[in-house]
Amino acid sequence: MLPSEKLVGFVAITDGARAKVFYEKLGLTFVSEDPFAVVFDSNGNMIRLTKVNEFRPQPFTVLGWQVSDIVAAVKRLQSAGVTFERYGEFMQQDELGIWTAPGGTKVAWFKDPDGNTLSVSQH
Repeated sequence: MLPSEKLVGFVAITDGARAKVFYEKLGLTFVSEDPFAVVFDSNGNMIRLTKVNEFRPQPFTVLGWQVSDIVAAVKRLQSAGVTFERYGEFMQQDELGIWTAPGGTKVAWFKDPDGNTLSVSQH
């Protein structure tokens, strides 16, 4: 039943205006804003940035995009002002911050203004 329905992603934020500016940098389409959320469209999928008073970011990826060319995606995002995370000795990342998993998947992580970890990956 649910596999044929569209997914809605929820991400907690504390400042709607600041989040709106950042998520627009990602190229997402702004849909609406109300007292509860800032809403974006990402290729037909709704992302609701839910406004909360207090928030502590989680230590894992909460939202990610599968891309066909991770190098091009990272470079586009960097040119828009997105900074990619570096995990030091823990993970071997290339000069762009891209990590290659043992199975060949490539992943790069970045954070939104509230510290939510987001990613782009190529499978």
